[in-house]
Amino acid sequence: QVQLVESGGGSVQSGGSLRLSCVASGHTYSSYSMGWFRQGPGKGREGVACIDSYGTTRYADSVKGRFTVSQDNAKNTLYLQMNSLKPEDTAMYYCAARYGRTWYLLQSTEYDYWGQGTQVTVSS
Repeated sequence: QVQLVESGGGSVQSGGSLRLSCVASGHTYSSYSMGWFRQGPGKGREGVACIDSYGTTRYADSVKGRFTVSQDNAKNTLYLQMNSLKPEDTAMYYCAARYGRTWYLLQSTEYDYWGQGTQVTVSS
């Protein structure tokens, strides 16, 4: 059973930074594509930043140049470094996983496993 546990959320002021972590267990981490998704108040779930099993990354246009996704295969951990945070980044952030690659890395329907989420709140 694949399990994903996120941490690192919190409250910051506009322009601040946070780093989210997602520890994965129950699967061969390196064979999976991983992603960060978010859901703000009254909004649908959107792909933020993803990395496939070959290391290819993809970002939402709204976070390009500000967010960086990375992973440490030895620690089975996915990271999301978020810089220059804006109030519109406020959301619950979720970690997700799927076996193998997909062209549609930022689409939530491509993922089979989800964490419980960690809240990020950015104040102006």
